[in-house]
Amino acid sequence: MPELVRIWEDAGCEMHRMVVGPMDNNVYVLRCRRSGEALLVDAANEHEALLEVCHRLGVTQVVETHGHWDHIQAVGPVRDAGISVSVTAEDAAMLPSYDLLLEDDSILQVGGLRVRTIATPGHTPGSMCFAVEGTPLLLSGDTLFPGGPGNTKFEGGDFPTIIRSIEDRLFGRFSGETVVLPGHGASTTIGAESPHLQEWVDRGW
Repeated sequence: MPELVRIWEDAGCEMHRMVVGPMDNNVYVLRCRRSGEALLVDAANEHEALLEVCHRLGVTQVVETHGHWDHIQAVGPVRDAGISVSVTAEDAAMLPSYDLLLEDDSILQVGGLRVRTIATPGHTPGSMCFAVEGTPLLLSGDTLFPGGPGNTKFEGGDFPTIIRSIEDRLFGRFSGETVVLPGHGASTTIGAESPHLQEWVDRGW
């Protein structure tokens, strides 16, 4: 069973992370401490472990950062368990099924918590990040990692587009202290990554 680790908390919320599947995907669970309601980000793999976590932490909805295969393997079992799955319209066809479509710059309610959606195309046409309002937490999917943007060599990826998304929609909006929680690997901060944007442009990946 993958280990579930609480990686951040304050008086109002908790953020948990579990690493699953052959691609070591990060699955995150944001939980409102007042209501006990929770949101799972990326139903990636190992559905039995994810469903156990969903039941234990009160997950009522799942959001997908994008539609690549390694991020969606548990979507079917999660929906079968009665938990709604949301994805952007641009990536919806990549999923076996879904319930709701995510729109840019809208608010998802998780108990008393507010999560803002941020469309960040480039890794896929419908890639999306999620900012937990009132906290420094930004869930970046495969858009931004320590050391640069996500891969744009897959079908639907576009390097100039992901650079624009990172520069305008992430670096241009969030403070240096913002904690970036990516779809794979270690976390980073906006402040650690933003000085290197031109280096990424110059190297081309």
